[in-house]
Amino acid sequence: MDESQIIQSPSPVKRHSQVAAFILAGGMSSRMGREKGLLEFAGEPLILRMARLIDPLVTEVTVIGPPERYAGMGFRVIADQNLGERKGIEPVRTPLIGIVTALNATTMPWNLIVACDLPYLTAQWLDWLLDLTADSSAQIIIPRTSRGLEPLAAAYRRECAAPIVAALDRGVRKVTDAIAEFRMKCLSESDWRKLDPEGRVLRNMNAPSDYEEAKKWLSERSCPASS
Repeated sequence: MDESQIIQSPSPVKRHSQVAAFILAGGMSSRMGREKGLLEFAGEPLILRMARLIDPLVTEVTVIGPPERYAGMGFRVIADQNLGERKGIEPVRTPLIGIVTALNATTMPWNLIVACDLPYLTAQWLDWLLDLTADSSAQIIIPRTSRGLEPLAAAYRRECAAPIVAALDRGVRKVTDAIAEFRMKCLSESDWRKLDPEGRVLRNMNAPSDYEEAKKWLSERSCPASS
């Protein structure tokens, strides 16, 4: 992959100068059977498509995941921290590790954290979400769908890192349990309905059938029916 595709191309003005973005790509992808971030989508790896989508909106885009997997794509890659090293135990497997790694690496007060398997995400929706950080006293700005809170498509203050590490040390592994005591601004689907009339923006891909559905959706959008 030519690194000039991202880092040497002219960059538009960043709209959210106090926000960095992190794409979490360190999961096992056991149900999908292959790395989600490397799935081809619109002729390129999904993670590269997401990085290009997010890049104009923030100060920097970083991937949290195995550097050897995503090397050469033109963005910074940081490996998940092994918090178990402090206690001589096996690495902990939870998205909380990716969130902590991101928040420990950032220099920005606000940080967009998204999973790597969100093919329906749009720049308009992200821009709307990040606009809410400008005058918010919350520590996390998080959407809520019919599935519940969506912590892997949310904005976090940098200060959330230490309390999440403390939760991990107590044995907490579920993201929503670890963030329950933070000041959260919760957003409902009705808040962004005009930006997402199909109700798809936060659907992720867990299984091959989800991937096929996303590709079909993209194909139909790219080739509208003739009048």
